[in-house]
Amino acid sequence: MKKGWLKDAFHVDDDGPVEPNEIQKKALDKLCKGIIRRGLTTPAIIGVEMGRPLNFVGSQTMHFFTPLISAFVPTESWNAVAEFLEHRGSVDWIRNRIEELENHAVNQDRQEKPKQ
Repeated sequence: MKKGWLKDAFHVDDDGPVEPNEIQKKALDKLCKGIIRRGLTTPAIIGVEMGRPLNFVGSQTMHFFTPLISAFVPTESWNAVAEFLEHRGSVDWIRNRIEELENHAVNQDRQEKPKQ
């Protein structure tokens, strides 16, 4: 009997940073910008951090509901977000991206306002 057959049975990805592909990045940027536009940055970051241990379960739930959601949301974007959430470092990337886009929006607002 081979000794290495069980070696990777419980393999878990590293906690290191993960980078989305172009389709995932486009879908996630649209999601993050919508959060910022609605002024939900802080609740979104809190929610993302609270759901950190369940990000894989959440991604599988998204895959499960894909047939139902496809009537309301573009399936390509939905699947891209679900596939990205399967990785352990995805929560960090999403949190950092929300903060980065909000800082950019705040800086633009400051530049557009005339000094009095």
